[in-house]
Amino acid sequence: MRVVLAEDLFLLRDGLVRLLEAYDFEIAAAVESGPELAAALAELQPDVAVVDVRLPPTHTDEGLQCALDARRARPGLPVLVLSQHVEQLYARELLADGTGGVGYLLKDRVFDAEQFVDAVRRVAAGGTAMDPQVIQQLLSRRAADDQPLGRLTPRELEVLELMAQGRTNAAIAAKLVVTERAIAKHTANIFAKLGLEVSDDDNRRVLAVLAYLDHGR
Repeated sequence: MRVVLAEDLFLLRDGLVRLLEAYDFEIAAAVESGPELAAALAELQPDVAVVDVRLPPTHTDEGLQCALDARRARPGLPVLVLSQHVEQLYARELLADGTGGVGYLLKDRVFDAEQFVDAVRRVAAGGTAMDPQVIQQLLSRRAADDQPLGRLTPRELEVLELMAQGRTNAAIAAKLVVTERAIAKHTANIFAKLGLEVSDDDNRRVLAVLAYLDHGR
């Protein structure tokens, strides 16, 4: 699996390269600036991009904007964004087109090797890997001003949060120490209350929920 990595801090960039290579990823390019990232994404056509939000020369949202431009040129390009803080605007921009694998992780998660590698693989496969803190903020914001979301029970909100992280029903059941049947019932209730079509495709299901949270469908 070919990865383009963009991170301006040398030690973190080097550590991520070593980590991904240890798990049999091929690093197609490891760059430190927005222009380098834009060129690498255009020329190398990676399987997934792992991108720091803030890159030179602007140190604002250079990395994210390069990734968004690349997704417009190549719809569905899997992108995993890394950020120091939860920034809802960036999360919403990343989710806006609702296609392809997407992820938004806080950099603290990078230090859990297995969790980080699992996130990269999940996004590359077309799934989602959203940081729990990002999901909590999106949920709390939507719940405050959205009537359908406000109809969810506390348990359903908890299940929705775990769904949005990319977890399967089995994984959610294990996390909450309940049966898969119970989770299936909660999931059906969530989709009914949000007006979303039930799907057996977990990735499509999560993207639909995230799109709802983002746009208020």
